[in-house]
Amino acid sequence: MSQFIQGLTALIDNVSGFIWGGSWNGEQVLPVGILAVVLLGTGLYFMLRLGFRPLRRFAPALGELWAGRKAQGKDGDITPWQALSTALSGQVGTGNLAGVATAISLGGPGAIFWMWITALLGMAAAFAESSLAVKYRETHADGRIHGGPMYYIKNGLNKGRAGFGGAFGWLAGLFCIGTLVSAVATGAMIQANSITESVTQTGVQLGLSIPQWGIGAVLAALVFLVIVGGIKSIGSVAGKVVPFMAAFYVLCALIVLILHIDQVPAAFATIFSYAFGFEQAVGGAAGYGVLQAIRYGVARGLFSNEAGQGSAPIAHAAAQTKNPVAQGEIAMIGVFIDTIVICTMTALVILVSTGSYPAEGGGVVEYAWQSTLNSSAITTAAFANGIPGGQWVISIALALFAFTTIIGWSYYAQQAAGYLFGDWTSMPIRFVWVLVVFAGCLVTDTVTLWRFGDIANASMAFPNLISILLLSGVVAVMAREADEKLKRGEAIIT
Repeated sequence: MSQFIQGLTALIDNVSGFIWGGSWNGEQVLPVGILAVVLLGTGLYFMLRLGFRPLRRFAPALGELWAGRKAQGKDGDITPWQALSTALSGQVGTGNLAGVATAISLGGPGAIFWMWITALLGMAAAFAESSLAVKYRETHADGRIHGGPMYYIKNGLNKGRAGFGGAFGWLAGLFCIGTLVSAVATGAMIQANSITESVTQTGVQLGLSIPQWGIGAVLAALVFLVIVGGIKSIGSVAGKVVPFMAAFYVLCALIVLILHIDQVPAAFATIFSYAFGFEQAVGGAAGYGVLQAIRYGVARGLFSNEAGQGSAPIAHAAAQTKNPVAQGEIAMIGVFIDTIVICTMTALVILVSTGSYPAEGGGVVEYAWQSTLNSSAITTAAFANGIPGGQWVISIALALFAFTTIIGWSYYAQQAAGYLFGDWTSMPIRFVWVLVVFAGCLVTDTVTLWRFGDIANASMAFPNLISILLLSGVVAVMAREADEKLKRGEAIIT
């Protein structure tokens, strides 16, 4: 059995390495990972075809989001604000804390630059996928809205044929299967495991021994109380918790940066230096360093903001809005908040906060990302040295981020299962979800879980990226019609 587990772990590492980094068995097979090329290429294509819409329409999109606190149409289950909050609940999770730290420790500070690029181009992809999700969504007999990539594949590409039939039915089915796998790995288990680690470490500091099963039981119960009410309950909770938790975390990070303001310019310089191999060139490893930065920056960027992955459009499809373009522009803001704001705050704190940390092979280093610490422990150590009680900030933020991700992804799992097997699966999935969350609290091999999460994310992204590229003409027409309305002095939100 142990040999089987070792073989499976090695396979997961190799598949993840090939998809994201172009490597197999530790050897570089391709210059960069396949998904990195497809993801960035799709984002660049939409950025150019839409005339840099994410940049041109950024400020108006903020206005649309503010107006979206109230319903902008009769169709839909939740307000545009709640739809964005639900999407952000899935986006803002451990990727913003542990994911950023992992990207820096494995890919160097330059990985943050490639996270930014992924986000900027991802804003264009997010506009495309979320506007398509609203345009091609369905209202079923139970009165609930159903939408997302599987529905714009069905109604936009497959001429209304559901399931695996038709020319593109397999694409929708593959996306839903990928969604279910990704939901279990990254939406539930990784998040639940991160909460367990945080609570356990907090207990140790307080002199308490908290069993993992106890944490799992409490977490599972809290999750069930929220998701049992469906998307309206999830949207209501997310609409209140997500803005608070984002503001709380950013404020604490800003305090650290203000206290270390003299080191912030150097932190930015380090990011750019590593991103283009200037730092590594001193040691003769510039090319390798850049490839590692791209691999982990893009991988963790997607894990964090999910742009192009196809998950967020499922939430945006439920928005009470009349105009797909308006919701697509609101979706762009979610990517910006997640990566350009929150992930950057995490990265800067890690890069400016100094201390004394154990180094590989003995000795000590000045920065946590250069030490033997891993994942969220790096972020926790940086905050602890940045401000008094900083470790508690991370404990609270991690718990909130991961919890909201768990409830957001439960909805994505329900929608995917509903498309494949029927709407009757909604309630059973909620009970199964609670068991998955409990199991995630008991996992010990988090490294393999992260690698498996990368594979699961890719299994969603490929079908979604193919479908939005095939429907790019529809996206362009919707954007052009919206621009024509603006020229006539009309608001696109109506």
